[in-house]
Amino acid sequence: GLNLLGLASPVAGGNETDQQALLQFKAKIIGDQLRSWNSSIHFCQWLGVTCGRKHQRVTRLELQFQKLSGSLSPYIGNLSFLRELNLSGNSFRNDIPQEIGGLRRLETLSLINNSLSGEIPSNLSACSKLTLVDMTGNQLTGEIPSTLGSLSNLKVLNLQNNSLRGSIPPSLGNLSSLEVLSLAINRLTGIIPEAFRQLTNLSDFSVAQNAISGIVPVAMFNLSNIRLFDIGQNKIQGTLHSDISITMPYVEFFSITGNQISGQIPLSISNASNLNVLHLADNKLSGNVPSLEKLNKLYKCALAINHLGHGEEGDLNFLCTLVNNTKLEFLYLIQNNFGGVFPECISNYSSTLLHLVIGENKISGRIPDGIGNLINLEFLAIAQNQLSGHIPFDIGRLQKLKIFSADNNFLSGIIPYSIGNLTMLTKLGLGVNNLQGNIPSSLGKCVNLLEINISYNNLNGSIPPEVLELSSLSIELDLSSNYLTGQLPVEVEKLKNLGYLDVSQNKLSGLLPNNLGSCVSMEKLLLDGNLFEGSIPSSLSSLRGLEALDVSNNNLSGGIPEFLVNFGALKYLNLSFNDFEGVVPSEGVFKNASATFVEGNNKLCGGIPELHLSRCNSKPSSNTSLRLKITIVVVILGVTFLFSFLLIMWFRKKKEKKSTTTCVESSLLQLSYQSILRATDGFSTQNLVGSGSFGSVYKGVLEASGAVIA
Repeated sequence: GLNLLGLASPVAGGNETDQQALLQFKAKIIGDQLRSWNSSIHFCQWLGVTCGRKHQRVTRLELQFQKLSGSLSPYIGNLSFLRELNLSGNSFRNDIPQEIGGLRRLETLSLINNSLSGEIPSNLSACSKLTLVDMTGNQLTGEIPSTLGSLSNLKVLNLQNNSLRGSIPPSLGNLSSLEVLSLAINRLTGIIPEAFRQLTNLSDFSVAQNAISGIVPVAMFNLSNIRLFDIGQNKIQGTLHSDISITMPYVEFFSITGNQISGQIPLSISNASNLNVLHLADNKLSGNVPSLEKLNKLYKCALAINHLGHGEEGDLNFLCTLVNNTKLEFLYLIQNNFGGVFPECISNYSSTLLHLVIGENKISGRIPDGIGNLINLEFLAIAQNQLSGHIPFDIGRLQKLKIFSADNNFLSGIIPYSIGNLTMLTKLGLGVNNLQGNIPSSLGKCVNLLEINISYNNLNGSIPPEVLELSSLSIELDLSSNYLTGQLPVEVEKLKNLGYLDVSQNKLSGLLPNNLGSCVSMEKLLLDGNLFEGSIPSSLSSLRGLEALDVSNNNLSGGIPEFLVNFGALKYLNLSFNDFEGVVPSEGVFKNASATFVEGNNKLCGGIPELHLSRCNSKPSSNTSLRLKITIVVVILGVTFLFSFLLIMWFRKKKEKKSTTTCVESSLLQLSYQSILRATDGFSTQNLVGSGSFGSVYKGVLEASGAVIA
């Protein structure tokens, strides 16, 4: 039977058992990554296999990062001499076979980063020699077996990044040899067991990103071998006191971030001279921050989103205790109650500082002129404070700065031209201040900008074309609520990637650029509150992703473009207070009265009833109406002309007739008897007209004029 599995010759005893187990392991693997496992060489020489010298039995199976996939064969439990099993970094799926619990000599079990599911085998506790169990990064479910608490030799238990649920077994407190316990990124509930205070050899402890509640056993703060302590992102409560003893002389990483812990920062934390990372953010801590002078190795300090400080002078004194720290890179104090002036000592910080985030406090005073000394700074966030004065010209020295956020302060003066030196800048936020002067054209050199917000200031002058040529802009360009004048430059066509353009509430004028339709990524276009005139350009029909369009309070005219009906994403349209005319459509966004605003346009008609516009007459359109009016005028003019011509001709004929009659009458008075005789052909009976009591009447033709007389 073994030959069917590819064996060229039988292998005696336990060796045969191991070889068959390995081949059964191979049989469960999809693909031919283990094609070298064949009879051409002894199985002890197969990839990843190590055998003992004496008995030629498999002692180590190390197949980490071999791109293996499939299921784990239960035959692996027959490798009875196995001491190390490392299958990390593959794509094994389905359950961990219970047969692993039969490997009584197993010391190391590493299944990191696979796709294993199901529960942790409870009989793993039978592997009493285990020193390391690492199942990080799988899809394991169920509860942590309490039986693991009997593995007295266990030094490392890492079950993080799975879907484990239930409470942490108190029995794990019996693992007196345990050095690393990581249960982070699961769905664990309950509390941190009081028994964990017994883990005196513990160096790494992490239960972060679970749903653990209750309080931290105070005794855990005195586990003197701790180097990493992370209980962040849970529901842990309790109160810290400034005089609580934290005796962790070797601690390098300390995090309680993202919980509901109140009280004050213990003074004793300042004695943790090996601390690299201090994460106390997103809690309910209050009071003063103690001196951090002894924390010379601190490179990340996160105190954000608490209630620290009293909103008064002196709150930020602790910052000056970090001046001699040459390793500090990240300082986060955002969303607290810190008051007082922006400390000048920040200018003396080490040039290693990368992030200075102190926004949403009550910090006053000026931005220190020496801020330019922090030449490696990448993130400067000072928004939503009470800062005043000018933006230092030396800000231009921060050539690695990527984010500069100073919105919602009382900054005044001009935007320094040196800001153009910040060529790595991706976000510039200076909105809601008292800045004056022109927008510097040097901003056009900041070719990596994704968003600019300089709204709600006192800026004037025209919009620099150089700013609109920043094709990198994709998130936002907000110049609203200033005193900008002139036209919207035609360079706006370069903003092909921009999603949000707001130039509202300025004094811009002229026609809207026809090439505005080139901004094909636009989702929100706000042009309201200016002096724009003319019609809405037909090129805007290209902006099919538009969600909001506001052109209200301008001097725009003409008809409402039909293409707006076809904008399926359009949820807000404001055309009010312009001089638009004609019919308001009733389809698309125009069907929604809460999304369409057209008031203040007296020449509009139609639309849905909710818009309360007058009804349009039967004329199909304003163009047809105009043609009809012209036709009527032409007809009236034609009829008038014809009547006048006929009248003139009538008068002329009447005059000629009168003139002829007068001549005939005058000539009759001069006729002789002989002429009359000749005209009537001697009073011939043929010319007799009639006879009466007064005599006879003859007709005749005068020889001289040919006139007919009687």
